[in-house]
Amino acid sequence: MARIRVALPYHLRNLAKVDGDEVTVDVDGTVTQGSVLDAVEASYPMLRGTIRDHGTLKRRAFLRYYACGLDLSHEPADAPLPDAVVNGSEPYIVLGSIAGG
Repeated sequence: MARIRVALPYHLRNLAKVDGDEVTVDVDGTVTQGSVLDAVEASYPMLRGTIRDHGTLKRRAFLRYYACGLDLSHEPADAPLPDAVVNGSEPYIVLGSIAGG
């Protein structure tokens, strides 16, 4: 089991009623974006539907996903995350993006 650090944007931390910039979740098996988001939603059920669509589990368009300085927003949900995220030295980052014109 891996303990994964997840950095969440302010509005999601506020909704989940957590202090600090990060939460920690336990992930069994291969650590992927999908398994980390599964663990976040299991630990913080009030976030279900805010990070991913309820039915399709497709990641929300106005959120971006990063790890180790890499933009993983368009990577497959089942691709393994970098070792630095798995061993806890780096967080998996969920970042709210801004659109405008």
